[in-house]
Amino acid sequence: MNAAGAAFAHGLCASRDDHQAGVIPFIEHLLPMTNPEPSLPTLLTESVILDPDRVRILDRRVFPFQKRFVECDTCEEVARAIEDMVTQSNGPFFASSAGLVLAARALNHEPDAAERRRKMALAGARLIATRATNNNIATAVGRILHESAMLTESGPDFSITVEAQVRRLWDERRAISRHIGAQAATLLHDGDHVLTHCWADAAFIETLAAAGRSGKRLEVTCTETRPYLQGARLTAHSVAEMGLPVTVITDGMAAWAMDRGRVNVFITAADRVTMSGHVVNKIGTLQLAIAANAYKLPYYVTVSQPDPKAPTPQDVPIEERDPQESLFCMGQRTATPLARGWYPSFDITPPSLVSAIVCRQGIFPATTLQASLAAGA
Repeated sequence: MNAAGAAFAHGLCASRDDHQAGVIPFIEHLLPMTNPEPSLPTLLTESVILDPDRVRILDRRVFPFQKRFVECDTCEEVARAIEDMVTQSNGPFFASSAGLVLAARALNHEPDAAERRRKMALAGARLIATRATNNNIATAVGRILHESAMLTESGPDFSITVEAQVRRLWDERRAISRHIGAQAATLLHDGDHVLTHCWADAAFIETLAAAGRSGKRLEVTCTETRPYLQGARLTAHSVAEMGLPVTVITDGMAAWAMDRGRVNVFITAADRVTMSGHVVNKIGTLQLAIAANAYKLPYYVTVSQPDPKAPTPQDVPIEERDPQESLFCMGQRTATPLARGWYPSFDITPPSLVSAIVCRQGIFPATTLQASLAAGA
């Protein structure tokens, strides 16, 4: 992190110190963490498994009630699994790159390098189209296609080399998540009660792990996150697997939890952050950011890196899913059959509501993100 970023992060912590007294009296009962190195939860260790003959994707639609894998033999089956919400958040980064390994395996006997490149590009385009808002897929696909386009091998060597590239990319992403988590943990205080929304994936888990290693005692509150309940199922279960206290609230309770002093810091991931500092994330993030701002609570966002191809929020397509999905929960209809649904998957939080963006380059103010990134380059 550059000197300006370090000074900004220090200022954030200092301003929280000034505001902290008397806000969260309930934290006094917390016990010191007894495990200095929390084990990583299932959703990080078994999210996507690349086997010699297929890809297995942990089905987040039923986890943790069932530990079931969706088996994919082709790149198209991986694409459909992503569309069907078998995996989400950071999961499509791993699933889409694994899907390209399947595409490469199918081209092992294609002797023409130009034809291999064409078919790999088609597979990549299909994967990117599955969730257009989620930048993780485009990032993974872009990297792999760029590198595989330079390959001249045919036969098994082609897919073996692509798979090696993918596994290196996975290791790199995990290292980035650990780095981001270590930075984000510096913004947290001992005894913080953290509110999060949806499933913030590896960076959030690594934030909790880094905080624990430094002796900070945390509690986590998860919004249930309708209609797929990622917060109630995925985040809450993963935090509990790490041995941390976790509470689930309905999506409408967060502002009152802030008012009652039950949470004192808000953290999410982001499906995309624009260069203007706008945060594109799971629907419901905006209203939580508004509430946090009203109660003067910090809102920190973790992301691998802001998207240089998205200068403004107008450059990000916002996915709208089948409206019927908002009328059901866990397979059970929860709305009258006389009503219509509406389901935008994401909303956009303006930088004025974001305390800091934590990314691979450092910790930056959202309101001056592009200039701050340029200054730290």
